[in-house]
Amino acid sequence: MNTLARWRMVLGRFAEKQLPAPLSGREARMEAALDFLYSREYKGRGVRDRQQAGSLDPSQLNVPTWLGEVRELFPHDVVEVIEKHALDRYGLTELVTDKETLEKLEPNMELLKTLLTFRGHLQGEVLQTARRIIRQVVEEIKRKLEAEVRRALSGRLNRFRHSPQKAAQNFDWRGTVRRNLKFYDSKRRQIVLQDPRFFARNTRLLPWQVILCVDQSGSMADSVIHSAVMAGILAGLPLVRVKLVVFDTNVVDLSEHVDDPVEVLMSVQLGGGTNIGQALNYCETLIENPHRTVLALVSDFCEGAPPGIMLGTCRRLREGGVKLLGLASLDQSATPIYDHHMAEQLAETGMEIAALTPKHFAEWLAKVIKSK
Repeated sequence: MNTLARWRMVLGRFAEKQLPAPLSGREARMEAALDFLYSREYKGRGVRDRQQAGSLDPSQLNVPTWLGEVRELFPHDVVEVIEKHALDRYGLTELVTDKETLEKLEPNMELLKTLLTFRGHLQGEVLQTARRIIRQVVEEIKRKLEAEVRRALSGRLNRFRHSPQKAAQNFDWRGTVRRNLKFYDSKRRQIVLQDPRFFARNTRLLPWQVILCVDQSGSMADSVIHSAVMAGILAGLPLVRVKLVVFDTNVVDLSEHVDDPVEVLMSVQLGGGTNIGQALNYCETLIENPHRTVLALVSDFCEGAPPGIMLGTCRRLREGGVKLLGLASLDQSATPIYDHHMAEQLAETGMEIAALTPKHFAEWLAKVIKSK
């Protein structure tokens, strides 16, 4: 972006005549997104809002689409500043805390992310309406994912439900003789086997533990939503025990709500700092059998604390036999923005780094389980 275009962003569309810089399509979207919020500054000072013919009219944006544009067009640190201004300076939450306005909006992923962003400001009837919208969107996401996730994992997990096979090493010869004495042929002087008996091998079926450790910073909203849905799907599978932990600079264990993604999401607080090492240390206390545990860290790896604790915990977990996966994103697009340098350091500890759709995550889990 050239200097003239940058000044246009700073001064807003009212500077268009004085700074007639041609804007690219992306730059025009950036100007519209900024104007949607910061034009309120002009209104607060009594400046008349004059729309110009042929321009992109910011009034065509609503809060969910505006937030979607901001998150797509600007870096994470800029997004945090813009959202803070919207909340604290311009009272933008009024547009999503009015029940009638909320009911008119189309339930979709962008609206879901908006409601989660401003969840702390939802009260009374508005909160109930928001909860209904969140459940509607979550159920739609789950409906699309559940079949393919179960399909990816069912082949491996269902094998434990098969009846014991009649293999030679399971043959019960004493029981077979006793059971078939009534079929003794006196002429041939031998027992005719009609009902062979086999021992049932008493195999101990050990479950797999899947721990989802999810970064709830604002940039990870899509991944937080899909992680909650995935946890609910996995919790319904045989021989899988799911733990769900979300974190920023605090750690919250939501495992008791794992079968209800809506309750999980209503407990999430998007935004805040990031302390991955602290979250991994907590997850370590949840591990029952390291050799049958998968720990998936869903994060952009932008560690706010000194990285030594995070890296040391990963090495310790990996050496103990835990399967580690670092997911820079877990959503339908799998196109993350993350700290590449930190991801490389995590990879050196033995953590596999990837950005996956839920289907591909399920396939990865199936591969891990199959290898045991």
